[in-house]
Amino acid sequence: MRSRRDFLTSAAAALAYSSGVKPLFGLQGSSHNKSQRTVVVMFDGFGLDYLAQSEMPTLRRWQREGLYKPVKGVMPSVTNANNSSICCGVFPKEHGITGNSYFDPGTGHDEYMETADLLLAPTLFEHAAKLGVSSALLSSKKKTISLLSRGTTIALSAEQAPAEWVDRLGPAPAIYSCEINYWIFRAAIDILKHRPEIQCLYVHTTDYPMHTWAPDAPESKEHLKTIDALLGEACAAAPDAAFLLTADHGMNHKARAYDLDKTMAAAGIPIRISISAERDRYFKHHLGLGGTAWVYLNHPEDKDKVKKALLGLAGVESVLTRDEAIAKFSLYGPRIGDLCVFGDQSTVFGQMEQAGSDLPSTYRSHGSMHELDIPLFVFNAVRAPSGSYFKHNVDLTRWLYRG
Repeated sequence: MRSRRDFLTSAAAALAYSSGVKPLFGLQGSSHNKSQRTVVVMFDGFGLDYLAQSEMPTLRRWQREGLYKPVKGVMPSVTNANNSSICCGVFPKEHGITGNSYFDPGTGHDEYMETADLLLAPTLFEHAAKLGVSSALLSSKKKTISLLSRGTTIALSAEQAPAEWVDRLGPAPAIYSCEINYWIFRAAIDILKHRPEIQCLYVHTTDYPMHTWAPDAPESKEHLKTIDALLGEACAAAPDAAFLLTADHGMNHKARAYDLDKTMAAAGIPIRISISAERDRYFKHHLGLGGTAWVYLNHPEDKDKVKKALLGLAGVESVLTRDEAIAKFSLYGPRIGDLCVFGDQSTVFGQMEQAGSDLPSTYRSHGSMHELDIPLFVFNAVRAPSGSYFKHNVDLTRWLYRG
């Protein structure tokens, strides 16, 4: 039975919406957070151009009837940094994840940034658990589970689907496919239908389709049409639920690439190492190349001449010192370079066989400041903040389960 407080809260919310005034913040006492199921969708690679060029009636309805706003992602515009920001509700300066890879001084090598011990802030699921809310993390990619699953009741990767889920939904498709995204959404719909005690779901897709096809490609439109239909099924399965959706980054064609280790050595000013913030285990997505690189110097006194040489490369948009990058992008200093290199819309960095290379017309990647523009949707959330609250994808969840 609903309490008088719940009744009055619902009535007040209904009155506010009928008058066109949206509530500013979630309930401080977490009554809403416990009573309304919440589905968070982190739609990997879903830039504004994909939304604009696809027929997505479910998202158009959310746009009309809910809150929609173009917002910014965080730098670098790669998955782990942004997924951690969305899941934790804070910038990399607080959660510590500055890319898909980082330089580990202990090993002297670049390491994948995908383990929970590297995450310095509480997850959405840990916040929810403190309020007695059970949660599920569902991802096409297994790295999301190893990084962000602290506090979950269910943690499911389609890339490593457990036998019980294979029995329920059939074998999960390959990680390099559109169909793996459909599989993970069907798992979410199954939980919404059959596990009502799971009050918070976080669904993360893979951006393989965006790496493979431009927004106007028929294959891309078919992928997005199917995802939209699955979002509609999720709404039908949980008409009581709030649906929150955003992306980690957009996607662009890239025309040139640099291996900065080889490039600086050829210029006579070798560096200790350069790290592509994009590098992860999904080499087929992007060849390990991305629009942000961390450069570590052999000697501090090399800084000015290395910076000058980097700025002389066609396609290098800016070079910041560690302190400048921390101040500008709210980054975690111990896991970025002495110098931070950012490419223009057409330029990426990473390890290659040669110092520089032209890229094929089909190559698509991200990581620069040119993939920061993304959509944000809040639908059917009774106590969501007003539109002015949302400026970055970080803001999608930072008001939830905070008590």
